[in-house]
Amino acid sequence: MPVGVVLRRTPGVTRWAKWAWRAVAVLPGAGPADWRELRREGEAVEYHAATVSLELYRAETEAYLHGITAREPSVYVVMRKTLGAHPFEIVLITASPYEAQDYCDSGEDIVEKVPMPAGLLAWVGDFVERHHQEEEFVKRRRDRAKVDGKQDGIGDPRVSKPADIYASPALKRGRLQ
Repeated sequence: MPVGVVLRRTPGVTRWAKWAWRAVAVLPGAGPADWRELRREGEAVEYHAATVSLELYRAETEAYLHGITAREPSVYVVMRKTLGAHPFEIVLITASPYEAQDYCDSGEDIVEKVPMPAGLLAWVGDFVERHHQEEEFVKRRRDRAKVDGKQDGIGDPRVSKPADIYASPALKRGRLQ
C-alpha cells in the first residue's frame, strides 16, 4: 500500500540545531509527493516528504500482531540524513516493531514512531487475521548424554603428565635453570 509520510520542521531549541525534524503523520493511499508543503503555522511547517510502499509479509505476522495490539498501534518511519536540497530521504515505512528495532541498532538511520491511522490499522489487522498461525512452544530436550561418571582423561591425550597440562611462567623458568 502506498503511504505518504508527513514531516514537521520546527525551529531548533539550541544554537547548534537550526531546525528540528519529526515524522508526525502518515497518509495511507497517498499519491506521489516530493516535499510538498501541506501546512504552515508561524515557523513550523509540515511537508508531505515522500510516498513509500508499506509491504506486509506472512512470515512477519507475529511482529505485526505485537505492533497492532500495543497501547498505541504505530508504524515506523525510517529516515536517512542526506546532503542536498532535502534534509532526509525516507528509506522505509514498516508496521513491524522488530524491523524498526533492527534499523535503530545500526545508529545510521533515524526511526520515528508514528500513530497508525484507523484505516491502516484495519488493513494490517485483516492481514494478520488471514495469515497468522500461532507457533506451539516446543521444549527442547537434551541429547542422550553419557552419565556414567567415568572420565577417560583431561585435556590433550598427547600430554603425558598431569603436571605438564598447565605450568606458570615462573615454574617454567625454574625448570630451564
